[in-house]
Amino acid sequence: MIELSTLDFVIIIALFVLILFIGIYVGKTSGKSSSQYFLSGRNMPWWLLGLSMVATTFSTDTPNLVTDIVRTNGVSGNWVWWAFLVTGLLTVFVYAKLWRKSEVKTDIEFYELRYGGKPARFLRGFRAIYLGILFNVLAMAGVTLAAIKIGEVMLGLDPLTTVVIAGLVTAIFSAIGGFKGVVYTDFILFFVAMAGAFGAAYYIVGLPEIGGLDALIQHENVSDKLNILPDFGDTEMLVALLIIPLAVQWWSSWYPGSEPGGGGYVAQRMLAAKNENHAIGATFFYNIMHYALRPWPWIVVALASLIVFPDLASIQEAFPNVSEDKLGHDLAYSAMLTMLPSGLLGLVLASLSAAYMSTISTHLNWGASYVVNDFYAQQVKPTASEKELVRVGRITTIVLMVISASIALLLTNALQLFDIILMFGAGTGLIFILRWFWWRINAWTEISAMVASGLISILIAFTPLGDYMFGEAGIMPGYLRFPFVVFSSMAIWLTVTFLTKPESKSVLYRFYRKTQPGGPGWRKVVSEARSENKTIVQSSEAWSVPSGILAMLLGIAFIYSAMFTTGYFIYGEYSKAFSLMAVSIISGLLLIKVWKRIKGKVL
Repeated sequence: MIELSTLDFVIIIALFVLILFIGIYVGKTSGKSSSQYFLSGRNMPWWLLGLSMVATTFSTDTPNLVTDIVRTNGVSGNWVWWAFLVTGLLTVFVYAKLWRKSEVKTDIEFYELRYGGKPARFLRGFRAIYLGILFNVLAMAGVTLAAIKIGEVMLGLDPLTTVVIAGLVTAIFSAIGGFKGVVYTDFILFFVAMAGAFGAAYYIVGLPEIGGLDALIQHENVSDKLNILPDFGDTEMLVALLIIPLAVQWWSSWYPGSEPGGGGYVAQRMLAAKNENHAIGATFFYNIMHYALRPWPWIVVALASLIVFPDLASIQEAFPNVSEDKLGHDLAYSAMLTMLPSGLLGLVLASLSAAYMSTISTHLNWGASYVVNDFYAQQVKPTASEKELVRVGRITTIVLMVISASIALLLTNALQLFDIILMFGAGTGLIFILRWFWWRINAWTEISAMVASGLISILIAFTPLGDYMFGEAGIMPGYLRFPFVVFSSMAIWLTVTFLTKPESKSVLYRFYRKTQPGGPGWRKVVSEARSENKTIVQSSEAWSVPSGILAMLLGIAFIYSAMFTTGYFIYGEYSKAFSLMAVSIISGLLLIKVWKRIKGKVL
């Protein structure tokens, strides 16, 4: 437990007051209609949306998750989420323009654009509850769990007190301000959060216990955790930490903020953009900041924590008031922050509060948009007025906050929740990619995938079958658990796809006419439309996906090399750092040329 100075309290309270003021200020315009409340009239610029995405994914549980990963599996363990860069850049260069063309209010509304009849209606309503409530509150619970741990370690607060304080301000400004309030406050929260993260890392490295970067890198507790790539001599770790994330995970699994083909709150921001160019610019800017800039301050603090708190016993000894059910390696990040001086401590606590509020407010507004637009307005009361929809959105915001906070009180660590959500989305991701470019995907494809991945995940994760099949005593190695769920689910939904009827021609024609996806996967539909003298191709432009994939590959080289350049500079390995810097610059210049050929300048 630490003592906050007057300066610390002033910084924290000033942030809270400013956030509440913004939420109340924009509340009048946000409450005019559901479109304003959830998309701010579709006129947002790329840079504001991009910063909002970065702020949203900089949540209180993210530093804790990274710390848990680094302490358990080393720096290379972060490939479990670094691999999602491939998903992100595929969204940037292929799917962003398609989402903006669709003009739907939510990505769940997409189901009744792409599919037809009762299955599409069911899918839209069910997914609105399944994702907007079930998965959404789990994600928010993980963020709130991190806030609980920060409150316990740094301030000596009991979990319930932390939940009430942290959740109350966030729920109020989210309910009043809507999407515009979320995005405007994200702009401020981004800079506060980044300043806190970099300030904390810089100060902690200079502590006498650490002795500077060189001493940190050479310490015996740290030296074997530094590899950016897993040990190629350890097959199990290589497969689990690198090969499966890069070869299977990024395209096969649904995870909030990293959905294959775009979706969730990322899609919400693309749909709120001024136009297609701004949607592309926002998502690309987000991926650069999310992967190339942000990880290293958290990683540095995580590595430093191995010196001060080498194991769980040392954390428990230092913070005896922490309840046993909340003790985990992710606590080490908060533990290290207790060593900060007055002023910087206030800034860091404000930054963590900013990270919490940004993420939770986004999830609240996004989840409420599903409940209002895709369930209430479709399934419950189609005649509801715009004012009623906004009112339901605000009530839903409060309810989601209460449910997620209650679940957070039952959880132990962030990595546990990450694995659960990842497993439940396994096998569904490929559908989100293919449904844009293959006419044969239908509503039953998605329904069967959702059911199959959920049931198989439950059987593997929560019954003796999982232990019988995977792990040291199982038939297969533990790292095959995730691919098993993926390919089992895929086998089921592919079978269902070919056993059920395709969508009607009218539905397929309508979708193609609206989004213009192009490609060989739609050749049959385009040909049939022409034979019926129906025009569904609205543009003579060549199919842009091949160029988009080339841009994606160049973007991957640009961002990964930039991220690794930073890492090797921190490690003092300057030859590697300068070599990768050259790769980053060259791939960046080539990317600019390809990008101009696809869309022209975003700015």
